[in-house]
Amino acid sequence: MRPVEAARAVELAGPLGELLPPVDFCCAYGSTLLHARPDAASMVDYILGVSDPLQWHSENLERNPAHYSGWMARLGGSAITRLADSVGVGVYFNPFVEWRGKRIKYGVVRMKDLAMDVLTWDQFYLSGRLQKPVHLLVDNWDISKVNTINLKMATSASLLLLPADFTEYDLYAQICSLSYMGDLRMLFAEDKNKVKKIVEGSFQSFQLMYRPLIQEYIAEGLLKTSSFGPQKAFQQDCGSSATNELFSYLPWTIQMRMQGRFASNYKEMPTRAVVSSKDVAATCVRKALRRRVMVSSARQAMSGLLASGGAVAVRYLGKKMSKAWKSRTI
Repeated sequence: MRPVEAARAVELAGPLGELLPPVDFCCAYGSTLLHARPDAASMVDYILGVSDPLQWHSENLERNPAHYSGWMARLGGSAITRLADSVGVGVYFNPFVEWRGKRIKYGVVRMKDLAMDVLTWDQFYLSGRLQKPVHLLVDNWDISKVNTINLKMATSASLLLLPADFTEYDLYAQICSLSYMGDLRMLFAEDKNKVKKIVEGSFQSFQLMYRPLIQEYIAEGLLKTSSFGPQKAFQQDCGSSATNELFSYLPWTIQMRMQGRFASNYKEMPTRAVVSSKDVAATCVRKALRRRVMVSSARQAMSGLLASGGAVAVRYLGKKMSKAWKSRTI
């Protein structure tokens, strides 16, 4: 790690040692990390993985009651975890937390729920976040190793959605777009250039994450390079055999759509699904992800609204809508 990166990691990890109870996993993410000198109004976002959310929130309520809305603080850790699990997708966020003159937002998730989403895309919420570059700060469960499966699934899904010829930028933009497909916030509360800004601001990080997988797919004959340089171009095999190979890399929750079944009714792993063409596979992937993202984003938005009691949610949404409006008027 370069000195600048090491210093940035120490800065990002500050709230963990000084402010919050211990965690098993932590990564920092978000647009703030793309800027060397973010403005004072911007927030640094964190995902915190803990073994027991009830215990963690109970301890954090003693340390930092002001991080929670008044009514959630009164109801206690049990109500907080029930809200996250029954209304949301297992993540409870505290936004607009002031720390040393900065603002942070942190989401707390049960470790087994985080691992399950990364491996199966059952919610496709945190798995989508970990398909993009993040600053990993704590990893006691080796989630970074587990996440290589998530990255391969994201690459395969994106190749099925891309045409025969595409650039390295196109691939990363498609990977980045997966977790926004069907997200209602993209209609009115997100910057329309969000994907472009993420990819351009983190291009080298995307390369570090995905180039080993690209080389693996080239070795398997699924991809060919059509040019060399800082920005590579590729050709992919769109035949039936290659398409089914890519489709087989997807989580079984996605493959089940080809068999007309639903994940909630499944107790056993399904047999391998077979797709007749690349277009059929792309349609299946697109529909499955849109539905998952739409449901997860709506549930999490409702959870955030209930948790904040309205005032903080309105403030947060207003900030998002302001960014969206600016991106559409430039």
